[in-house]
Amino acid sequence: MRKFALAALAMGFFTAGFAQQSKIFTDQLRNYNTAVDLYQEDQYVAAQRLFEQVIDQSADETIKGNAAYYAANCAVRLNQRNADEMVESFVEQYPTSTKRNSAFIDVADYYFENGDYRKSAQWYEKVDERNLSREQKTKFYFNNGYTLVQSKKFDEAKPFLNRVSDDPTYGSQAKYYLGYIAYEGDDLETADELFSEVEQAPETDDKLSYYQADLNYKLGRFDEAIALAQKQMSSSNRQEQSQLNRIIGQSLFNQEKYAEALPYLQAYEGTRGKWNNNDYYQLGYTYYKLNDFENAVATFNKIIDGENKTAQNAYYHLGQSYIKLNRSEDALNAFKKASEIALDEEITKDAMYNYAKLSYENGNPYESVPQVILNYMEAYPDADNKDEMNTYLIDSYFTSKNYAEALELLEDGRIRGNENVYGKVALYHGLNQFTAGDYKEAQTSLDKAIKYLEENDLKKKARFWRAESLYQLNDFKGAIAEFDRVKSSNARIEEDDLLDYDMGYTYFKLQDYDASINAMQRFVASANDPVRKNDAYMRIGDANFVSKKYWPAIESYNEAIKAGGSSADYASFQKGMSYGFIQRVESKIEELNKFLSNYKTSQYRDDVMYELGNTYINNGQVNNGIKTYDRLISEFPNSRYTAPAMMRKGLQFYNDNRLDEALGVFKQVASKYAGTPQAVEAVSSARLVYIDQGKTAEYANWVRGLDFIDVSDSELDDTAYESAERPFLQGNMSSAIRELNKYLEQFPNGKYALQAHFNLAQAYFSEGNKKASIPHYEYVANRERSEYSEQALARLSELFLNDAVSDGVDRKSAFAKAIPVLIKLEATADFPQNKAYAQSNLMKAYYETEQYDKAESYANKVLRDSGTDSTVRSDAEVIIARSAFKNGNTSAAKSGYAQVLKSANGAIAAEATYYKAYFENQDGKHEQAINTVQGLSKNYGSYKLWSAKGLVVMAKSYDATNQTLNAVTLLQGVIDNFSQYREVVANAKTELNRIKAVQAKTNSSIAPSNN
Repeated sequence: MRKFALAALAMGFFTAGFAQQSKIFTDQLRNYNTAVDLYQEDQYVAAQRLFEQVIDQSADETIKGNAAYYAANCAVRLNQRNADEMVESFVEQYPTSTKRNSAFIDVADYYFENGDYRKSAQWYEKVDERNLSREQKTKFYFNNGYTLVQSKKFDEAKPFLNRVSDDPTYGSQAKYYLGYIAYEGDDLETADELFSEVEQAPETDDKLSYYQADLNYKLGRFDEAIALAQKQMSSSNRQEQSQLNRIIGQSLFNQEKYAEALPYLQAYEGTRGKWNNNDYYQLGYTYYKLNDFENAVATFNKIIDGENKTAQNAYYHLGQSYIKLNRSEDALNAFKKASEIALDEEITKDAMYNYAKLSYENGNPYESVPQVILNYMEAYPDADNKDEMNTYLIDSYFTSKNYAEALELLEDGRIRGNENVYGKVALYHGLNQFTAGDYKEAQTSLDKAIKYLEENDLKKKARFWRAESLYQLNDFKGAIAEFDRVKSSNARIEEDDLLDYDMGYTYFKLQDYDASINAMQRFVASANDPVRKNDAYMRIGDANFVSKKYWPAIESYNEAIKAGGSSADYASFQKGMSYGFIQRVESKIEELNKFLSNYKTSQYRDDVMYELGNTYINNGQVNNGIKTYDRLISEFPNSRYTAPAMMRKGLQFYNDNRLDEALGVFKQVASKYAGTPQAVEAVSSARLVYIDQGKTAEYANWVRGLDFIDVSDSELDDTAYESAERPFLQGNMSSAIRELNKYLEQFPNGKYALQAHFNLAQAYFSEGNKKASIPHYEYVANRERSEYSEQALARLSELFLNDAVSDGVDRKSAFAKAIPVLIKLEATADFPQNKAYAQSNLMKAYYETEQYDKAESYANKVLRDSGTDSTVRSDAEVIIARSAFKNGNTSAAKSGYAQVLKSANGAIAAEATYYKAYFENQDGKHEQAINTVQGLSKNYGSYKLWSAKGLVVMAKSYDATNQTLNAVTLLQGVIDNFSQYREVVANAKTELNRIKAVQAKTNSSIAPSNN
């Protein structure tokens, strides 16, 4: 009994424990089953919570594994961020779970059904198909194949789709997508065969009729393509209708039914909003065939970056369209592009011919016209039009005006048989070089012209300008010899009217004054140019004057005065001086006083006052003389005549025994003009006054305070300088340099220091040691006004300006250094040419140092001088325009360059023409801008910088008028052909990238620019 009770007790404990465990298991199983029910009812949030409780509480690995599987599936369906990780975690923790493969296939199917084919494909890759049922396998093959199609992995998709191509459920869809793969791979026959076995497209991709229409189009079955596309049209959306319009339009195009094709081609909206080059070509060619050349041009211009036969054909017909519209200048770029692609030989040849012909007629912005024509002739030596092209070639040497390149081409083995052409090119090249101031090179070119020219008139012209070049190079003997040859020629040239005038000047330079007078008199006898005629009378007067033939000189000066003009004051002064030399003193005084009344602003007024004062003094009219000197001193305190006038006044006081007044004047001169010969003379003259007054001690005290003279060494000073100066006067400059330096070492403040420094500077300069001359010119220039000041300032400014245009020099600093010297020269110059020189170079120096307001002010000064040389006037006009542009004054710059263009030639004309186009582009006058740059290329193509800049402006105007191909061709041409101008090329690249970026938005054929 006791045993039973114990056993019963034990059984009771066991039963109670078992019951408790069973309850827990039952609760977990109930939760699990409830969660599964919720899952199957798509209550994924609630189901996931219960599954997670089961995972946490259950001890049964099978239940935990199943719960983990479902929890991960809930996460997938709830699109939770860690969903994929939960699935992966389930697979790792429960590798033996029967749901492991189901997890992969379920997740993959879920993503597939929800259209997330990328994720679907990732999970299908993990599925082990060996563990799938037959039904699961069929679905797996189709779904996996379909996802790979969506990812464009056609080769991987095909095996899966082929496995279900005969399946009753999936077969039709599989064949559809297999057909699509063949269609995309241009296996058109296979695609056609597969599509024909498909009754209808899958609901997810209802494009069967479209594909079949497109297939028929691609297979050349245009009627079938049109019929299928029209049938599909009504049931398609807008995007599909656009593609169907393309199929119909392009099918009709291929049947050459252009009028019928046009509305369909126009209705096409592109693929994803973009057309390609072929689309543009077919529409453009349709316009061309329908004689709608304006629209053909607009459409063909959209085709850029094309390098195939379609593009070549398009560019060729674009050129033809421009020709039909009488826009031959615009056609040049199109034919250039067509000739460069060179895939269709017939088109290449004709395009190359048109490119050469248009280059000849309108100029070429990229390369020399003769070179273009030669390229064609060498590519097609047996062409039917070779005679025509040879005529173009010869003419092009002149019409291109790029004579330097033409000479190179002719010298490259092509002179033989073209000797006279070569001579003509050399002549015009020489004339251009002369105009540019390159006289040495002009002489070389003109020598070639004289050697090869056949026409006597042209040979005479070449000799005339060779003589002018020699004159400019200071070879006056050579010039007169050449002028004599010109004179002996019977040929007639326009320069004949200038021959005697120029010979007169050359004889004058040779100091053959009789010959100069004869030549100038021949000129005035028939001259029609009033300015040169007046100048000739002036030179006749000067030649007679220096020959001491004063009455004939007066007659000539009277003719010049009568004509007026900018040099009438000079003639009047010379006339007065002439009366003095023939002892007509009263007439001289009368003439000089008349001068002072008539010419209030003449730069010869100080000369006249000084000469008038001397004349009064020399003829006993002392009071008038002193008054005239005072007038000079008052009006012109910085004149080179002021110190001499003061000295003559002081000496007159001394002669009249007015010693105190004389001493005051001498001290003034010594103080104000220290270091000048007049100051030294003033000290000597003051010494005489002090001696006469018996005040030698005062003289000694006064003279010790002067730092420019050592009186005790005066005799040694005289002797030393006389010795040092002798080799200079004899023209032995190397000895003069040595001796003058010795003098200045011994007497740095000697009586002759100023003169020694000037002569030493001159000696260094004549020996070619210009750098060594500078400090000595500066010494003279920095002292008070003397007879050497003007020459020193002129030479010093010349040295600084030459340095400013030398290689490897900081231009801005060099010009800045020249400015104060030029200012001083302008203020003190007695010679008109030196004043004009100072002003013209100040305007340039201020421009180069970016002081544009001052540059403009000096340019206006230059223009106000009626005697300014035409070349300098042109420079002034350019400076005004440039300065206005730099200052942002667009209106003034525009009018300034317009003024420049009226008379400019050469590089200046090229610059002005460029700015004309620039402003036209800025004002939106794009057709005018294009025409202007075309003129720039034709007339000034040899000025490469302005040509390159002009092409960029032209490209902008082309782009603004939707002539995109022309714009792109020009910009690429700048990039390829003008690498020497980095800033211009950078601008072209920026503009090209901008245009391509814009065009790429609507043209899928355009690749991003690599420039």
